[in-house]
Amino acid sequence: MAPQRFREQFDQIQRSMPDVPLAMGPDDSAEFFYEKGVVLARDGEEARLVEDTVREHFTASPALTADHVRRAGPETNRTGITRIQVGDPGAGDAAGDLTVAHALRSLRTVEGRAGRRLISRNHVVSIAVNACPGDEPVPVPVAEPLNPAPAATPHDAATAVAVLVIDTGLMGDYRSCPLLAHTDGDAQVSECDEDGVLKQYVGHGTFIAGLVAAVAPNTDVTVRGTLNDAGAILESELGARLFEAVDAGGWPDVLSLSAGTSNGRADGLLGLHAFMAELREQRTLLVAAAGNNASATPFWPAAYAALPGWEDTVLSVGALRGDGEYGACFSNHGPWVAAYAPGERLVSALTGFGRPVPYVYQHSTYDTCRYGFTYACTCQYPRHNGVLSEPGEAPAKPDQVMFEGHAQWSGTSFATPVAAGLVASHMTARRERDPRAARHQLLTGNVEFAEVRGAHVPALLPPTWRPVPVDPPTGGG
Repeated sequence: MAPQRFREQFDQIQRSMPDVPLAMGPDDSAEFFYEKGVVLARDGEEARLVEDTVREHFTASPALTADHVRRAGPETNRTGITRIQVGDPGAGDAAGDLTVAHALRSLRTVEGRAGRRLISRNHVVSIAVNACPGDEPVPVPVAEPLNPAPAATPHDAATAVAVLVIDTGLMGDYRSCPLLAHTDGDAQVSECDEDGVLKQYVGHGTFIAGLVAAVAPNTDVTVRGTLNDAGAILESELGARLFEAVDAGGWPDVLSLSAGTSNGRADGLLGLHAFMAELREQRTLLVAAAGNNASATPFWPAAYAALPGWEDTVLSVGALRGDGEYGACFSNHGPWVAAYAPGERLVSALTGFGRPVPYVYQHSTYDTCRYGFTYACTCQYPRHNGVLSEPGEAPAKPDQVMFEGHAQWSGTSFATPVAAGLVASHMTARRERDPRAARHQLLTGNVEFAEVRGAHVPALLPPTWRPVPVDPPTGGG
């Protein structure tokens, strides 16, 4: 059965997307979440082939019915993919979807002959698909220094690096925060619930914009509210929303994306392929989070950094723990992760300074590190009673805290904008107008390294970042 923390995150995302029945997969392992009763295929002839093959397979099986097999989306669109319904989305529970599994199986022989994938689940792409770190945002007094602290580089409108952040949008009072003077974009759709309490992941996009602005003040940051549903979106929709974002504002120098999904494969996401193919022909650098699942399984779209043809197009970023010496316990890892940046207990702007906002903790805090690490990791610190709890624990009244501007937060979500800021800062310092060249120069000229699961990896450390001591010290991270 899937670990409880995966089910908790699944339930949170399902509540935010009530009209889209979801399942955990594969085989209830909760490696990823996906839409029930629906598969994806490329537009045109391939979609017709998939639809016909699934219908024939289901008709021939006495345990299946072909009654639901039909096109469930436009025949053509810019993303190059279409949704095909293969079953009743309302049937069964979240443990998995046999109709989708059978549809995928029906194409195995055809895919083998074609030498490439023709069909895919419609995955949920999310800030934290199944295992976000245990410390959700922690209030920090406005008088406490930001970490990373704002660099001294002046903003110059003529040379400012354009950074597009795909996230949850901006808090309504963000303009009252001086750090965000050169930030613009979409407002958070709904900040609070009916009790006036911040919803989960609200403020995430504002926090990320603050990190970019602190590391690289000579930036114009645009935040899009693409991930307003508890930080999640379907794969089939994300490609279209990415195209909308670049159509509206042009291709930026740097695109920062702190979300993704694994899919059990090594060839990317079918629903994002058209966008990634067009991205490859532009000059934009995609900086993408490696994910918070403590796994070596490729996490997309960050793992495009390891695919031939995309090596210079994508910078995949994992998270370092507070002292910067080792990988954070939650960070994904592996040869597909290009570099690591500080991602534990960073301090930035969560809201503006217009009014205090309450927040109720969602997740339980664990007695020991979920991944077996011995340092004081974010699974255990800070101690809070959450709305959700592990099996066997008596329910406790959740803690409520007040935010008045700044917060401390952890995750690969935040290592990503730190790395994006370092690319932008390098562009300003070297007068480099090509962000992909800046990526190459930054990595080849880097002299800092850390240890992640026994491997020595590039560590991208902003000059204004302050290491946070870990206790007790440990010989490995």
